[in-house]
Amino acid sequence: MTQSMTPAGLDRLHAAMAARVESGELPGLVLLVARGDQVHVDCLGVKAFGSTEPMRRDTVFRIGSMTKPVLAAATLLLVEEGKLGPGDPVDRWLPELADRRVLRRIDGPLDDTVPARRPITVDDLLTLRMGSGILVEPTFNPPFPIVQAADALQLVLGQPDPRTPHAPDEWIRLFGTLPLMYQPGERWQYNVGSLVLSVLLARVAAQPLEELLRRRIFEPLGMRETGFWLPADLTRKLPSYYMGDPGTGQLELQPVSGPEEWSRPPAFPSGAGGLVSTVDDFLAFARLLLHKGVHEGTRLLSEQSVEHMTMNHLTPQQMATAGPILGDRGWGYGVEVVTRPEPEWPVPGRYGWGGGYGTAWFNDPHRGLVAMAMTQVSDFLWNGGLDEFDRLVATI
Repeated sequence: MTQSMTPAGLDRLHAAMAARVESGELPGLVLLVARGDQVHVDCLGVKAFGSTEPMRRDTVFRIGSMTKPVLAAATLLLVEEGKLGPGDPVDRWLPELADRRVLRRIDGPLDDTVPARRPITVDDLLTLRMGSGILVEPTFNPPFPIVQAADALQLVLGQPDPRTPHAPDEWIRLFGTLPLMYQPGERWQYNVGSLVLSVLLARVAAQPLEELLRRRIFEPLGMRETGFWLPADLTRKLPSYYMGDPGTGQLELQPVSGPEEWSRPPAFPSGAGGLVSTVDDFLAFARLLLHKGVHEGTRLLSEQSVEHMTMNHLTPQQMATAGPILGDRGWGYGVEVVTRPEPEWPVPGRYGWGGGYGTAWFNDPHRGLVAMAMTQVSDFLWNGGLDEFDRLVATI
């Protein structure tokens, strides 16, 4: 029998998050904690500073990189059908990425390269070890030639806002003109593997990524308000998006990712960060993983696929060099994996991920628990808000 959630623990979580809203750290957020048949949802504050429109259980959020595990699950569905395998070279479907060259030095000129020692594989994309991704040293996306070249091509490799003007085929063509930063399989680097995987899946399935996700994941799970875009009557109610000024820390309304952008199909459906969703929709997906691939008595994903998705695939060295995005945790397929005991969580095995707009989710299979915090303030992820949320959920 699943242990019930404690009212005292829920009260502590509510009080702490409400204090952050009342202090002006964020205008509002929606919390969800579920164990067994129990689902607790707490809606705090409003959708924008100065607004009177409250956060609601059905509020639609830009979920950013919480898109990645959905993309990984779709990949594993195709693996189960034999349409591709983790060890398959991706240039079978992406000839733009055949015969890769690799920078001799990460800060060197684009023409100073060596041959890739092997092709990029599907597993490299799933585990973000393809040889290209966000750089975090010596600073976030330093002004190296490779970073400047990607920016000039408008590839949008690392920002929370996923919009690029290029359709998938044009995007992969342009990306293929750049060398890799590191050898395939060598290092964990964030984000870009999921962008490439977005193009790959559409080609393997012979249908747009949006259609693949809708037919294979969203419709079977009843995720009716999840997609790369939604009707205007839903998207116009998106919460405002804020991020702190790097110099002052003052929260500023961001001019990107406005509601109108989400009311029409994007040029590039980004499996790295392009979905909007609600807490209840994403709960259906989270429970699919927690229940080892079964949704309401129907198996949608094999137990083996879920195990591969939620286990760590990185070596100790790759974890040590992953940088602050991952910290000292592991990585599965589209999810962070806790590999060692932590003070409030003595049994490892939690997995999940967050999104750059200010959303976060994790499953704890040991306790049969799902937890989510959704806001649209990026700073919530690094100003202590998410850490406090994690600690307090442990007491529930």
